[in-house]
Amino acid sequence: MEKAKISVIQLFAMMFIFEMGTALVISYGIGAKKDTWLAILLGMCSGVVLFFIYYSLFRQYPNLSLTGYARKIFGKYVGWIIGLLYVVFFMYAAARTLRDFGDLMLTSTMSKTPLLAIHILFVLVMCYVLYLGIEVLARTAEVFIVIVFLFGVVGNLLVLISGNIDFHNLQPFLENGWKPILTTVFPSTTFLPFGEMLIFTFLLPYLNRPELAKKVWLSALISGGLILSYTTSLDIAVLGIEEVERSTFPLLSTIGKVNLFDFIQRMDAIVVFTFLITVFFKVSIFFYGAIIGIVDLFKLKHPQPIILPMGVIILFLSMAIASDFAEHIEEGLKLAAYYISIPFLVIIPLIMLIVVMIRNHFRKKTKDEKSRSESI
Repeated sequence: MEKAKISVIQLFAMMFIFEMGTALVISYGIGAKKDTWLAILLGMCSGVVLFFIYYSLFRQYPNLSLTGYARKIFGKYVGWIIGLLYVVFFMYAAARTLRDFGDLMLTSTMSKTPLLAIHILFVLVMCYVLYLGIEVLARTAEVFIVIVFLFGVVGNLLVLISGNIDFHNLQPFLENGWKPILTTVFPSTTFLPFGEMLIFTFLLPYLNRPELAKKVWLSALISGGLILSYTTSLDIAVLGIEEVERSTFPLLSTIGKVNLFDFIQRMDAIVVFTFLITVFFKVSIFFYGAIIGIVDLFKLKHPQPIILPMGVIILFLSMAIASDFAEHIEEGLKLAAYYISIPFLVIIPLIMLIVVMIRNHFRKKTKDEKSRSESI
């Protein structure tokens, strides 16, 4: 790992922007219909449970990344294979997020621009920032979280003043019962984005005050979950549940309805710029985790030489992942949510924690027996 340090504020900024990611703009958790806001809050609670699994592993190995302590827990060879699988998983997640961004740009502002051209420009900028190091990315997040906040305030004020909000669109509560809510919570709103924050186990060793890691992570997770719940409620209140279900990017449609005095309108740029910022950091953090994993697994001295080749791989994956956006979404809801996210975000971390706890129990038992025998 590179010799770098990031502050508490910088880590919070990266975590918060990462959480916003694609979830802010897409039809996030819409399977719960009008109770989507509740499904997101319950997903956030599930994310807190996952956090304690990830944080417990970090406490056991505070100076190692996930690929490092996978080898400590599972052994040299099995741990190495698991670490490599995580690298592939992070690159796949980066490619999926990049594809979300490219399709939004085609839908909103650049309909005649080739998707490949958008992705190439994005990957080149991302590779340049990561070439400069994690401290540069962290300082950039510290600046851009202010911009995201300002965009959010302006966008909300415009929607509120425009008078398009109808809270009756959110009623009745629990119209379809608990089943659609619970099936949406697991896996949809739990893993995206709360479970994906597993990637920050690669960044926690850089924190200049590691004793505050727990507070920072929980603060970012809860504040991000509350804002995502509010945003989805706003989309439904403005558009109605039927239009939100049909819309690919509901937030874009919500802000598009703003029309003040036939002068202030077409404010889609606010959503596009916000999405550009949040996706850039989300893809970059996934990509950085994959880079650190490769450097650790193959014992490389410097990460810089592999940044561009790995960026090209992500570029290829983002184009090959699906033939169109509908297929991309279907793959995310079925294949990625169940067969990829559950093993990597729940099963393997939980097994690692159980193995560590069993080892610690037997070590403590052996130590107590040894001290007892010495005292006799």
